[in-house]
Amino acid sequence: MSIIKSLLLLVCLSSVDMVRAGTDIHIIPRPESMTQTEGNFTLNAVVAVVCDESTKQEANYLAEKLEQSFGEKPSILSAGKGIRLYLNADLKNDLGEEGYNLRVNSDGIDIEGASSAGVFYGIQSLRQLLPPDFEMRPDKNKTVNIPVLAIHDKPRFSWRAFMLDEARHFKGMDVVKKMLEQMALLKMNVFHWHLTDDQGWRIEIKKYPQLTLVGGTRKDTQLARRSEKREGVPHSGYYTQEQIREIIAFAAQRHIRIVPEIEMPGHAMAAIAAYPWLSTLGIATEVPVTFGKLDDSFNIADPKVNRFLKDVLTEVFVLFPGKIVHIGGDEVKFDAWNNSAEMQDMMKKKGLTSPADLQIYFTNQMSQFIEKSGFRMMGWNEILGDNIHEWQDAANMDVKQSLSKSAIIHFWKGNIDLLNKAVSNGYEVVNSYHAQTYLDYDYTAIPLAKAYAFDPVPQGLDMRYEKKVLGLGCQMWSEWIPTVPQMERQVFPRLAAYAEVGWTSVTRKNFDVFSLSLAELEKRWTLMGIAYKKD
Repeated sequence: MSIIKSLLLLVCLSSVDMVRAGTDIHIIPRPESMTQTEGNFTLNAVVAVVCDESTKQEANYLAEKLEQSFGEKPSILSAGKGIRLYLNADLKNDLGEEGYNLRVNSDGIDIEGASSAGVFYGIQSLRQLLPPDFEMRPDKNKTVNIPVLAIHDKPRFSWRAFMLDEARHFKGMDVVKKMLEQMALLKMNVFHWHLTDDQGWRIEIKKYPQLTLVGGTRKDTQLARRSEKREGVPHSGYYTQEQIREIIAFAAQRHIRIVPEIEMPGHAMAAIAAYPWLSTLGIATEVPVTFGKLDDSFNIADPKVNRFLKDVLTEVFVLFPGKIVHIGGDEVKFDAWNNSAEMQDMMKKKGLTSPADLQIYFTNQMSQFIEKSGFRMMGWNEILGDNIHEWQDAANMDVKQSLSKSAIIHFWKGNIDLLNKAVSNGYEVVNSYHAQTYLDYDYTAIPLAKAYAFDPVPQGLDMRYEKKVLGLGCQMWSEWIPTVPQMERQVFPRLAAYAEVGWTSVTRKNFDVFSLSLAELEKRWTLMGIAYKKD
């Protein structure tokens, strides 16, 4: 063999080795940049976690994970060698609030961020450098060699959300905490908690106890769309305010903001069952056992009803520190409003042209109240007054009112031009377009590759408005997903795809690389007993 051929073969073999070394590193979401060199850091039970007061919470979190791995909690020191966690304000211009640097050297590991959130996300990347079973089987004698490397990373979007609908099927605290843990590992930072709807009210409101005592239970449950078959047993459940505080604290430790959704003016039947005077139709009813778009809604022309809604929100404000409240606002059926003398009289007095105009007027009143309380309002994109439903009469949609510009628009349905119009009119938007982000849709409608290909910034959007797109949400609606294993199969593995959509820059996304990393993540899910959908 000639010298030239030998050199070429050596180069090729070296290239293969480099690729193989690189494929041993599996992190979801894929980092912005990652370089690997020769050598290893040996992680064992005597490792220390080094921090100061600014990263003490993250140090305790990491120490707990290492305790699960080794069976004993490592020392937390203020100086020395080990896994060093620290803040570096100079990183903010380059990496923002949530970015981080992770450096593994032969004598230790450094994780730095401009904020404690960045440090926390660096810890999540470190966890994924370890074997999938590392945290599952405690053994003080085990060691792991972590390759010497440097990761420089930051998120593409500030809003990376998962929504769980517990109004339709209550799952409970343990399930919520389990989902928050998986969100944290994937660097997702918003838990959108759908707590009220027609079929159930799941949050304790002390001033109105019937909301949970009556609205928290339905006698039966429809089994399938357009079906007369019923499950045959009651369904109930709700969270006390103390339980909600516990979940909020759990989420906060993982740098996850919880955004509660309290539906208004529609999807209100569970509340109406508890307090019939809230109704537009004025008909007493039980909590519905069927799903779909129902006829009744809050009678927003009645000052007493508006006082009720503000009372509810006031208790929500005390509970949730995340400073954003989602009011829903979707799928209001306006026939009841057209047939209500009170509603029609209110429209005339306020000079409103249609039921949609009345809804915007009401939504602005709520927005002002929410803002005065130091919070910000969010709602599904019907709150803008656009007609996005084929069943909605166009005559109901003549809109003259303008929605408050402070509102966050949660885009879920309609022509993509409506999203473009919203951002060009100055609104901030979270893109949760249903055909690409709804986790209750089966894998035929949204296969993993389609979920991964989703881009919250619509094609053709003027670059001037890209920053108005805060990010994305993926939604687990639960009408037809009653059990936890069913829910998990709908969520996993697509949650990992949406996490990478929210974090990783477009130029770094690669479905083949993602699939290799996902195989490692699935090993972790298997050990945890998560019933993910297998390909």
